[in-house]
Amino acid sequence: MDTATHELAGRVALVTGSSRNIGRAIALTLADAGASVMVNTRQAMSDAEAVVREIEHAGGAAAAVTADVGDPDAAARLVGATVERFGRLDILVNNASVRREADFASLDYQEWRSILATTLDGAYLCSRAALPHLIASGRGAVVNMGGLSSHTGATRRAHVIAAKAGLVGLTRALAHDLAPHGITVNCVAPGLIDTARSGPEPAHHQSLVSPAGRRGRPEEIAALVRFLCGPGARYITGQTIHANGGLYMG
Repeated sequence: MDTATHELAGRVALVTGSSRNIGRAIALTLADAGASVMVNTRQAMSDAEAVVREIEHAGGAAAAVTADVGDPDAAARLVGATVERFGRLDILVNNASVRREADFASLDYQEWRSILATTLDGAYLCSRAALPHLIASGRGAVVNMGGLSSHTGATRRAHVIAAKAGLVGLTRALAHDLAPHGITVNCVAPGLIDTARSGPEPAHHQSLVSPAGRRGRPEEIAALVRFLCGPGARYITGQTIHANGGLYMG
């Protein structure tokens, strides 16, 4: 095996919310790097199984599990299923997120908690459940998937922005806590990415144009995640890395 192109050979990755879009691209890219991948979805098992078939068709190893990462028991079962299937866990990508829009005046507590439960609580719960296995790895990596609007602000997304901004703080805190165990923790903040959406385009997207003059591709975000999980990024931790075509320069 060519270690230059299979730098994650022998490692196991769990990617939450990986049945479609950026999560799917991350799962495929980590598998291309040689990792065995657990694909996760809350409901769309047919989409998750399609990702598994893509990985297996390319010669990789993958499996799929349904789990709501915002539920403590489900998050623990998800991590447990990964270790049971592949024998270890080295990489955790907290990608699962919900991005519904709502005017703040009509944003009730139930909707607020629903968004934070998946995005922020899910990252906490999966990281906690994965911790013993990441420690055992000796070279664990956690990547939290943030977002552009948590740095620029946007209308009708107070709950989404609060959750994504929380991931930045969680990343910095865990980088300190987990560094003694050889675990890196970073956050990737994508800009406008060409993805399929079940609902209408967010209103604030209409006024945003990057210096690059285009939207990013999911594969470009996945390539950054791949690097952060690999051997060349072991001295990078606690960082929020923006990939937005120059739309926001932090």
